[in-house]
Amino acid sequence: MLTMINRWIRALYDWVLSLAAHRRASWGLFGVSFAESSFFPIPPDVMLIPMVLAKRHRWMFYAGLCTIASIMGAFVGYWIGAQLFESVGKPILAFYGKEDSFEAVRAWYNTWGGWGVLFAAVTPFPYKVLTIFSGATGLDLVTFTVVSVVGRGLRFFLVSWLLYKIGEPIREFIERRLGLMFTIALALLVGGFVAVRYVF
Repeated sequence: MLTMINRWIRALYDWVLSLAAHRRASWGLFGVSFAESSFFPIPPDVMLIPMVLAKRHRWMFYAGLCTIASIMGAFVGYWIGAQLFESVGKPILAFYGKEDSFEAVRAWYNTWGGWGVLFAAVTPFPYKVLTIFSGATGLDLVTFTVVSVVGRGLRFFLVSWLLYKIGEPIREFIERRLGLMFTIALALLVGGFVAVRYVF
């Protein structure tokens, strides 16, 4: 099963990578960055890396494009979390008698959730998980916006700057560890749901 998932991820990775060579690659980069913040499994780094390596003098433009698109996509993820929780999440919690448990999680997240969003925005942790969860818990939009701008900006500008300075070894590092990074991200996602289920 894991082998099949890895093949699917590799095929998707190769497809996204092929977009980087297209004459409208900037639009592709914008689209992937936008979608990755709410539902798409492949990070925009897959396109960002070859595009910066091909035109290093445009590293700031590509980083800015990724940042803007990702923040726009984050608001879509927030909206998905808010809408799906109202229509699907609440009835499920009510069925299992867990409404109070979610309120406890909501109270904690509304206090500390900004740090979680910042963590996900900067690291390889699936950013979409926390954009959606932020909407579900009603995290303050100002906090959500600020940490998204800071986190995503830091992430993409740092990657682009490193590519500008170092180059090819960064691409090799990511490609060699693609399967491992996906597995870790999946484990973190499942682990989060398990923790919520048993802790609360």
